[in-house]
Amino acid sequence: MSQVIEEVIEDVQNRKDTRQIPINKVGIKDIRHPVRVRDRSGGEQHTIASFNMYVDLPHNFKGTHMSRFVEILNNHEREISVKSFKDMMAEMTERLEAESGHIEMSFPYFVNKTAPVSGVQSLMDYDVTFIGEVLKGKHQMNIKVVIPVTSLCPCSKKISDRGAHNQRSHVTVTARVDDFIWIEEIIDMVEAEASCELYGLLKRPDEKNVTERAYDNPKFVEDMVRDVAAVLNKDDRISKYIVESENFESIHNHSAYALIEKDKNAE
Repeated sequence: MSQVIEEVIEDVQNRKDTRQIPINKVGIKDIRHPVRVRDRSGGEQHTIASFNMYVDLPHNFKGTHMSRFVEILNNHEREISVKSFKDMMAEMTERLEAESGHIEMSFPYFVNKTAPVSGVQSLMDYDVTFIGEVLKGKHQMNIKVVIPVTSLCPCSKKISDRGAHNQRSHVTVTARVDDFIWIEEIIDMVEAEASCELYGLLKRPDEKNVTERAYDNPKFVEDMVRDVAAVLNKDDRISKYIVESENFESIHNHSAYALIEKDKNAE
C-alpha cells in the first residue's frame, strides 16, 4: 500500500518580522460586492458596493491574511444594516487577530421623489458610505452622504435687475451615529436647508415652482453649512459630524466651499 504524504505549505504571513515597525492599516481596497440595503419605505435595495477593509498589524508579524477579508465579505452577503456592519467588523478583527479594524462600504442609494406640482415620480441617486471602526472592542459608526441641491446666490439676487445666478451644490454630511438613523433622514435634513432640492424628473409647472422657490430662498455656501449644522446640533443620535458644501459656480471657473466640523462630546 502506498503511503500518502501530506505536503506542508508554509504560512509566510506568520513569519516573524525584525524591523520593529507596526502597520496602522493593512488589507484590501476597492473590492466590489453585491449587497442589499434596507430603506425607509420598508423595502430593500439591491446594489453593488465598493469595500475597503483594513486591520492593524503588530510589529512582530510579517503580513496579514488577505484572503480572510474576502471570506468575511462573502459571509455577509445578505442585507447590510448598521448592526450587521458592526458584526462584520467584530468578525474581521477576531479572525485576523487585530486590535483595530476599519471598513468602508460605498454604494449608490436611490430615493423615489415626487415632483412638487405635477406629482410625477422619479428616482434620485445619492452617494453613501458606511464607515465603521473598532478599536479594542469599541465600535464607532459613521454615515457619509453626498446630497446634490440647488443654491442661489444672495449677492447676485440683490444687485441684479433681472434674475440671479444659481448652481448645483454638493452638501456632504459625515455623521458619527450613536443610534439608528435612516439614510433618508440625513437627506431630508440637508434638502430642507437648501435653496431648493433636486428632482430626477420635472414637468413645466414643477420647473417654475422649483425655480421660484430657489429665488425666494437664496443661500451663500456659508449659509448652507451653518443651517445644516444647526439641524445636526439638535439631533441626539449624532455625536460628531462634518458638513461640507461645494457650490459649482455658474459664473466662475471655480467652486465655492465651506466646512464645519463638530464633536458634541468635546463640549
